[in-house]
Amino acid sequence: MTKERPWRLVWALAVTEIVSWGSLYYAFSVLLVPMEHELGWDRNTLVGAFSLGMLCAGIGSWPAGALIDRYGGRALMTLGSMAAAGLLALLAYTHTVVAFYLVWIGLGFAMSAVLYEPAFAVIYQNFRDDGKKAVTALTLAAGFASTLFWPLTQVLVEPLGWRTTILVLAALNLFICFPLHAFVLPPARRVPYGAKSYSAAIDPKDLRPSPLRSQTFWLLAFAFTANMLAFSALSVHLIPLLTERGLSGAVSVSLAALIGPMQVAGRIVEYSLGRRVSVLRSGMIALVLLPLGMLLLLVGGSTVWILAVALLLYGTSNGVMTIVRAAVPAELFDRSQYGSISGALSAPVVMSRAAAPIAGSWLWTPERGYGPLLWILALTAVIAFVCFHWSVRGRLRARSRAEDPEPL
Repeated sequence: MTKERPWRLVWALAVTEIVSWGSLYYAFSVLLVPMEHELGWDRNTLVGAFSLGMLCAGIGSWPAGALIDRYGGRALMTLGSMAAAGLLALLAYTHTVVAFYLVWIGLGFAMSAVLYEPAFAVIYQNFRDDGKKAVTALTLAAGFASTLFWPLTQVLVEPLGWRTTILVLAALNLFICFPLHAFVLPPARRVPYGAKSYSAAIDPKDLRPSPLRSQTFWLLAFAFTANMLAFSALSVHLIPLLTERGLSGAVSVSLAALIGPMQVAGRIVEYSLGRRVSVLRSGMIALVLLPLGMLLLLVGGSTVWILAVALLLYGTSNGVMTIVRAAVPAELFDRSQYGSISGALSAPVVMSRAAAPIAGSWLWTPERGYGPLLWILALTAVIAFVCFHWSVRGRLRARSRAEDPEPL
């Protein structure tokens, strides 16, 4: 494989990730109200179907990663984009709650085959030294999915209605994602660029027994899940939280809009630092920023500049953590099993993304507002940092013992 081809792969995946995230995840928030008005179902019913789809995406992450380890990503991601197109088309013709939920279950499993985790696995199979750089470039491009698809969906839904809009989104998956997955992705697992064999690209010191038996794996899984739980719960409730403080709707939306650009900014900083800062150190910094941001939200009251700083920290943290979650499995474990390890780590993370908003609703009360929720989420974010720190500390100690054995 030439040096240029892996980067051609990254740019193709960047396009498919923008379309996949935009059509399968971000478009739903724009389509929610039109669906509610036409179908006559309450909002909890509609959001419940979407949340169930996200839970299924988490369930599918592990087997999807294992399949990519064994067969490469072309077949799985091509089938995933075909399934996404077909199921979105079916969604446009649903009229019953049962059918709506069944389609979203299918869409959830399609997401597990086309969103970040399988794309990251394909990248690490095809890059020897620049996997982290390639992942950062991919997430930088895909970070604009909401920026593109929220206005695009809104422009389509007003004249066409939600059903025709979904058919357009299905067509984008069929005519953009399907051919790119089918004809640009390698047909089978490839040797990373510069290695004579796949095992030659792997440092023998990094080989480990099954990660499911290691403390490092479980600490990472808990850290990533707790971090996503804190981030996702606050994301959904952020604007109601700000308006509860007495801010106008316009100011609340303007403050919330800072998150997206700061996610991209965090990834740009990560990309710029490159090899000078390890992904483990980046993870510790990002995991510190989230509880700091939440503490500022707790004490900021209705002071706009304090709230703005809090959301800058909040957005930057999540932007960097997307890269950290992708790169850490390659850093700590056997890279030949990257897909299955990453999928196993991602499964509870994706599930927490679906469950967190509901949990946040349970913790809100009219009497106490969002105060208790913020304290619990800040504590959760601190626990995430502690678990990540201990997982990294154990790894560094193991390396130190291997490099400096005790004298006989």
